[in-house]
Amino acid sequence: MNRELEYMFVKRARVWIPDAEEVWKSAELNKDYKNGDASLQLMLEDGTNIEHKLDPKTKNLPYLRNPDILVGENDLTALSYLHEPAVLHNLKVRFMDSKLIYTYCGIVLVAINPYETLGIYGSDIINAYSGQNMGDMDPHIFAVAEEAYKQMARDERNQSIIVSGESGAGKTVSAKYAMRYFATVSGSTSEANVEQKVLASNPIMEAIGNAKTTRNDNSSRFGKYIEIGFDTRYRIIGANMRTYLLEKSRVVFQADEERNYHIFYQLCASSHLPEFKMLKLSSANDFLYTRQGRSPVIDGVDDTKELSSTRKAFTLLGINESNQMGLFQVLAAILHLGNVEIKDRDSDSSIIPPNNGHLTAFCDLVGVTYQDMSQWLCHRKLKTATETYIKTLPRLQATNARDALSKHIYAKLFNWIVEHVNKALITNFKQHSFIGVLDIYGFETFEINSFEQFCINYANEKLQQQFNMHVFKLEQEEYMKEQIPWTLIDFYDNQPCINLIEAKMGILDLLDEECKMPKGSDDSWAQKLYNTHLKTCSLFEKPRMSNRAFIIQHFADKVEYQCEGFLEKNKDTVNEEQINVLKASKFPLLVELFHDGEKAISPTGQVPGTGGRTRLSIKPEKGREKSSKEHKKTVGCQFRNSLQMLMETLNATTPHYVRCIKPNDFKLAFSFDPKRAVQQLRACGVLETIRISAAGFPSRWTYQEFFSRYRVLMKQKDVLPDRRLTCRNVLEHLVQDQDKYQFGKTKIFFRAGQVAYLEKLRAEKLRAACIRIQKTIRCWLARKKYLRKRSAAITIQRFTRGHQARRLAKFMRRTQAATTIQKYQRMCVEKKRYRQKQAAALVMQTILRAYMARQKYRALLRESKVVIIQKRVRGWLARCWYKRCLVSLVYLQCCFRRMKARRELKKLKIEARSVEHFKKLNKGMENKIMQLQRKLDEQNKENRLVNERLAGLENTYTTESERMRGELSRLRGAEEDAKNKGHQVTSLLEELEKLRKELSSTQKEKKTIEDWAQNYRSEMEKMVSELKDQNGSLKKEKDDLNRLIQEQSQQMTEKMARAILEETQQLKTDLNEERSRYQNLLTEHLRLEEKYDDLKEEMVSSNVPKAGHRRRDSTHSSNGSEYTYNSEYAELEDGSRAAEDVTRGMDTSLTLKLQKRLTELEQEKQSLRNELENKEDQFQRARARDDVEFKKARGAELEYESLKRQELESENKKLRHDLKEIRQSLVGNAATGAGAPGSPAYKVVLEQLNASCEELEVRKEEVLILRSQLVSQKEAMHHKETMTEPSVYVEDVSKLKDAGELKQAYVGLKDTNRSPRFTRKPLEVSDLLSRLRSAAPDFHKLNEDGELWLVNQGLKETIRLLEHQLQTQRRGYDSEVESLRGELQNVKEENNRQQQLLAQNLQLPPEARIEASLQHEITRLTNENLELLAEDPTASREARVIILRRMVDLMEQLEKQDRTIRKLKKQLKVYSKRIGEMGAGQTEGQTSPGQMVDEPIHPVNIPRREKDFQGMLEYNKEDELKLVKNLILELKPRGVAVNLIPGLPAYILFMCLRHADYVNDDQKVRTLLTSTINSIKKILKKRGDDFETVSFWLSNTCRFLHCLKQYSGDEAFMKHNSPRQNEHCLSNFDLAEYRQVISDLAIQIYQQLIKCMENILQPMIVSGMLEHETIQGVSGVKPTGLRKRTSSIADEGTYTLDSILRQLSAFHSTMCQHGTDPELIKQVVKQQFYIIGAVTLNNLLLRKDMCSWSKGMQIRYNVSQLEEWLRDKGLMTFGAKETLEPLIQAAQLLQVKKKTDEDADAICSMCLGLTTAQIVKVLNLYTPVNEFEERVSVSFIRTIQTRLRDRCESPQLLMDTKMIYPVTFPFSPSSLALETIQIPSSLNLAFLTRV
Repeated sequence: MNRELEYMFVKRARVWIPDAEEVWKSAELNKDYKNGDASLQLMLEDGTNIEHKLDPKTKNLPYLRNPDILVGENDLTALSYLHEPAVLHNLKVRFMDSKLIYTYCGIVLVAINPYETLGIYGSDIINAYSGQNMGDMDPHIFAVAEEAYKQMARDERNQSIIVSGESGAGKTVSAKYAMRYFATVSGSTSEANVEQKVLASNPIMEAIGNAKTTRNDNSSRFGKYIEIGFDTRYRIIGANMRTYLLEKSRVVFQADEERNYHIFYQLCASSHLPEFKMLKLSSANDFLYTRQGRSPVIDGVDDTKELSSTRKAFTLLGINESNQMGLFQVLAAILHLGNVEIKDRDSDSSIIPPNNGHLTAFCDLVGVTYQDMSQWLCHRKLKTATETYIKTLPRLQATNARDALSKHIYAKLFNWIVEHVNKALITNFKQHSFIGVLDIYGFETFEINSFEQFCINYANEKLQQQFNMHVFKLEQEEYMKEQIPWTLIDFYDNQPCINLIEAKMGILDLLDEECKMPKGSDDSWAQKLYNTHLKTCSLFEKPRMSNRAFIIQHFADKVEYQCEGFLEKNKDTVNEEQINVLKASKFPLLVELFHDGEKAISPTGQVPGTGGRTRLSIKPEKGREKSSKEHKKTVGCQFRNSLQMLMETLNATTPHYVRCIKPNDFKLAFSFDPKRAVQQLRACGVLETIRISAAGFPSRWTYQEFFSRYRVLMKQKDVLPDRRLTCRNVLEHLVQDQDKYQFGKTKIFFRAGQVAYLEKLRAEKLRAACIRIQKTIRCWLARKKYLRKRSAAITIQRFTRGHQARRLAKFMRRTQAATTIQKYQRMCVEKKRYRQKQAAALVMQTILRAYMARQKYRALLRESKVVIIQKRVRGWLARCWYKRCLVSLVYLQCCFRRMKARRELKKLKIEARSVEHFKKLNKGMENKIMQLQRKLDEQNKENRLVNERLAGLENTYTTESERMRGELSRLRGAEEDAKNKGHQVTSLLEELEKLRKELSSTQKEKKTIEDWAQNYRSEMEKMVSELKDQNGSLKKEKDDLNRLIQEQSQQMTEKMARAILEETQQLKTDLNEERSRYQNLLTEHLRLEEKYDDLKEEMVSSNVPKAGHRRRDSTHSSNGSEYTYNSEYAELEDGSRAAEDVTRGMDTSLTLKLQKRLTELEQEKQSLRNELENKEDQFQRARARDDVEFKKARGAELEYESLKRQELESENKKLRHDLKEIRQSLVGNAATGAGAPGSPAYKVVLEQLNASCEELEVRKEEVLILRSQLVSQKEAMHHKETMTEPSVYVEDVSKLKDAGELKQAYVGLKDTNRSPRFTRKPLEVSDLLSRLRSAAPDFHKLNEDGELWLVNQGLKETIRLLEHQLQTQRRGYDSEVESLRGELQNVKEENNRQQQLLAQNLQLPPEARIEASLQHEITRLTNENLELLAEDPTASREARVIILRRMVDLMEQLEKQDRTIRKLKKQLKVYSKRIGEMGAGQTEGQTSPGQMVDEPIHPVNIPRREKDFQGMLEYNKEDELKLVKNLILELKPRGVAVNLIPGLPAYILFMCLRHADYVNDDQKVRTLLTSTINSIKKILKKRGDDFETVSFWLSNTCRFLHCLKQYSGDEAFMKHNSPRQNEHCLSNFDLAEYRQVISDLAIQIYQQLIKCMENILQPMIVSGMLEHETIQGVSGVKPTGLRKRTSSIADEGTYTLDSILRQLSAFHSTMCQHGTDPELIKQVVKQQFYIIGAVTLNNLLLRKDMCSWSKGMQIRYNVSQLEEWLRDKGLMTFGAKETLEPLIQAAQLLQVKKKTDEDADAICSMCLGLTTAQIVKVLNLYTPVNEFEERVSVSFIRTIQTRLRDRCESPQLLMDTKMIYPVTFPFSPSSLALETIQIPSSLNLAFLTRV
């Protein structure tokens, strides 16, 4: 021991020391510990140095820490040092770092509540744990459930799962998941859905028994024990529930932040629903019983939805709507009763105010009278021996009585619901075994502990005692099994505490006695407890400061109980008069509640007739009626009896323990409080389990595991063949103390700490080996580096010296060469210089002489031209002066005349103004004038005579006055004219002076303009040059853009191709999904068929009549040969009727449900089949559409050719149709001379001809329109590449000089405006001209000297271009019109020829008409081809293609007609044969005997020659059963596969089918096919587990299907047939529907084959791929705990990778021998590899011990071996390798570096086949096997999660191992000739005759 201490407590050793905050804190020794030291020098993890004092008495050293490789183990017992800090640290690491909530502790599963929803409870996880051993997978509640289920089936012993823990620790959820596991893996025996009912009981019990507390939002306030019953096949048949100690006080009182039971809040939240209006409910805050906790709402919980779930669960369990409403009515009445207000009348009495609304509602809901209830709520009846008194109650007592009544009603309702749930869960099947799930409260201690906590802790004391005994028993059994000596282990026995509670004169006994006392009270009971136990029992104590409390020392902790309320709660009394009022209720359900109360069962009784065993703590014992004086049993007594029976049940079963731990009190996700965790670990017994294990030999190794792990500690001479002797020798050498280990039969047992000691030795040995290896490698590397440097130096020296020598020689050669070169070069330079000077002198002389001559010539020419210019200029100046003078004179005249006109105008204006003034002045006098006028008229009438007299005098006077006035006016005008002319002369002189000044300014402006024009001309010339340069650059840009557009078009083509490929892949994926759905439905259909057959056999076998054998109809054969495939429903009905006749009392609902389900599946299968066909059609259409779009993308030219081709084809089809109608019309009237002119046929011909001509014209117009559009689109596409906006054309068109450029610009502009991008109208010619004019500069400002020539030139060019284009178009139109006329003439001639041909054909016989018409058509097409070839070779090629297509169509029509003729001839032969037989029979009956004797030679012609065999087999109908029996049912696949040709049974069956088709016997065809299908199903059902049988019939079924396709007569399947095979096609029946049926059968056989392979491979995969060390010595075995992989089942043999490869080879060779199609073999192998990869990966994700670097290497090696197998078989290219990609990536993930951000990026890019959940799971599970490896940090895992959060993927963790790829059966025709097949005699088919 001292040596070990000195070796372990050394410097750097890590220990645990106590801490007030963290409970335990890690520290490291700064120096070695020596025996006798009083303290230890330690350093904490934060670097603080402390001195740890040792206890001077005990000298106990601190706990040692386990090695890092043992931290985070699945089983706490695998730790080398077993103590409290090690357990706490291991749980914390798993919970906080790895996010693992489950951990084993021996036989206990520790579950920590994560307060977060985890995805580890799905059906995939259930399937992964199903059938696995408990030690093989990571800890899980499903592993415990699987272990219980497996032990029940293996040991045939009932099991129990005990779930315990604090409130909020997750007990209810754990129990719920355990029940879900049983319901999923076992199923039920009937269609009653018992497993669903078991799960449906959970929401009901949670609603009425769970509530929110300060520690848990869904805390169970009662205990329950659910027994799930199983039959002999271990399928669920029912369940039964027991409940314990419902917390009734919560109905009437809740503490702060707590709620009442959930059901009350669900009803209040749903009060708005119409069906709940009668309950008169409102918000939960309006009722006393639901508002006391002041927390009516739970975050994240919708009470309305929860009530809906509760009601659905009620309905599923058979509680109808009326009973549900009754339950809700009672619950609402309880709420109203709580709101009844009771007031004081006086000090001793109370009263309820009249017309209390809540009491009225209560009475209405429960059906009682208001008066009775109000009276007995405030009064009480007292009975004595002689009299009965009615006593009033004070308000406080009345309130307590009201609350007691509410609690009593709720308890009755709770019991009623539990009873009916049990009734719904119990079936009529006999229970064989059961698994019980106990969900019970854990140890509780609060500030105030009352009767409920006392009962809870009492139950936990009993359970802890049972747990301790069970653990001790298992340890003892293990030691005895291994035959090792052991001593009695001391463990804590809590029997004294149990005796203190339940023994005679114990606490419960004294409590019951005090309850019977008339004046018993809590105080007196407390005094009795003090007097009885205070001095006699050390576990009982009295508090110092209280006389009404007591303390009990429980196994977990001391608990102080307050005595107040113990008696009242134990009595559980209710006013009997109130109960009587309720019993008299008119509400049936309430009466039933209290009626059942009188007959309530005891905790040990059973309800008669129901089979249930509901044991409640509040029910009295059932028995004989007692006298009224005897009291019912108290609550404590009932609970004790219930607990006693529970313990008896648990002791009779094999228990499994689940301890739930609450990590913190604040419900924080993945937050760990060490203090709270340690309290619970101590309370739930986990630490006691550790202490018991540590007291013995906790670490256990098999000899092989020990040898593999510690082989490095052995020398070669120590290794012996006997592993046990080797381990013994090594241990004796390594560990001196013999007590530290023991050798068992199969294992080595170690004391605590020994494994850590051995691990340290191993680590040191490995470290020393690593140092030695590093030393050697570094030496080798250094020497290798030195030698490499020395060699390099020598090489460098050699090359350097050689280089220097070469440089010297080269220098000498260059020097000599340079001297020679200089000599010759200088000579050449001088010679060249002389010649240059000579030539320059000659050139200069020539240039000077020429220059002087030119100058003289130019001077003479200049003088001559100057003279001419002067002459012209002087003449021009004279003319200009004359013109200016003339213009000036004219201008002066105009000015003078203008002046006179102005004066006249002024005068007129003055006169006009005077008249207007006069009008204005006299405007107001008009009315007066009118009045005066009227008066004047009257006076005129009166004075008319006077006026007549004076008229003459007045006229004379007036005439004279006028004359004088005119003369005066004339004189005045003359005077004014004279004055005006004087003024006009002056103004004209001024105007003349002004005009002279303007003339001089105009001349100056003219000179300025001339200068500007000169400058402008130079600028324009410069601009033209720049434009030319710009034009060149634009052309370059154009070329670049063209090249860019070509590249973009190529990219678009590639992009379109990729898009088409992606869409094709998507369509393929959708098609595979539809196939998968369809095949899954086929699987379901097959499963239901098998289930129906099993039930039918069970019904028949269990109900066979006793007397004799029941006779069956003779038409019903045993193999069902007379049934068709579609008559399965009739079979179901017949079978159900037969079973009903035999067993009249049998329930037929199951059969009806199966029939209905089968009908639905058939309909769904048909719909899916149609949908699959639609999907295939859509796929084909989409593919064709994509091809068309791809072709369209190739350009406008291909579109144009396609349109031309389509046009010709449509014309051809139209002409064919017309020709057909003409033929039909003529043929129909051939006998009446219909071909003559005027006949109906002739009219039809003319009409068709006219219609054809019109159609032709329309088509030609359409072709022209399309052609023009295509050409314009092509040009637009060509020019759009360089010009993107139309404004460019408008701006630059005036700058273009070339006509071609102008034309190009105009066409581009027109096409651009035509594009949908620009909505303006097309640019016309006038618009173009106007734009050209407007686009030019302001030329109107230029003078008349010729500056507009540039604009005129551009306009002329444009007009010329447009005229040329117009003429070109006109010529094109004329030519097209001519061609159309020619074509119309040709069509008319063709119609005439057709008419003549029809007239000739009418005279021919029918067969000759077809040949003649075909010959004529061929001749016509040939002539057209020759004409086109002569005219246009390109058009001839197109026409040739069209002609070939026409010829192919005609040939196909001819072949179809030939096949029809042959088919009709065959039918005619058959009919003639039958008629001949009938006629021969009649003739035979009529002939005489002499005639019969005269014909003896006829039988000679009956034998047939061998060469005439048609590949058919004839058989009689009565031999059909024998055929099916010998060929299918009794055939041995092994002999057929080895000795005969593959697929022989399929060929034989098809040849028989051919003969039935040949003789046209539909009944024979139907029965043969049906018998074949049913027989194959029968043989597969009988031998479905035999791989050879399933493979054999899969191959033959596929071959039979291919034969049906190959010889069906469909052209698609006849391409690869020989002419002889085409003659063997089926002639009378279309078996397409049967092909689909056989295809479905092949799918079912394929799925059966996959299941068979999976069953064979499943046991091998995990062992061969994960557990077996293919590379020996790479992975070491880590220490394991109690859960060994061999603990659950016996050894089944060890599988290796070679076993898997051999099995795969066996599968492959078997399928090849059976002749399976290669494509089908590839699909099978792909499915095999998917199963291997999925199962391996799933186990890797659920096994922490497999996630290590060395295991990743093993997996990658194993995968490489599988890939090598694929290469050997030639199966690498079809996708099998890709199915292993997730496994490969997982193995790579185990091996890559996992530290830096670069590593995270590499992992994210590498693991594309893994989901985020899988990657994180592998990283969390990664466990170092050696100390040299490092764990993955939490920060790195979070980095991975952050980078992968954008992935869109399924959150599912595990792969679906049940997934089957959809299978396809590619058509594979056979080259084997049917007539050559020989039937071997070994098949016993001699009754078949070859035909």
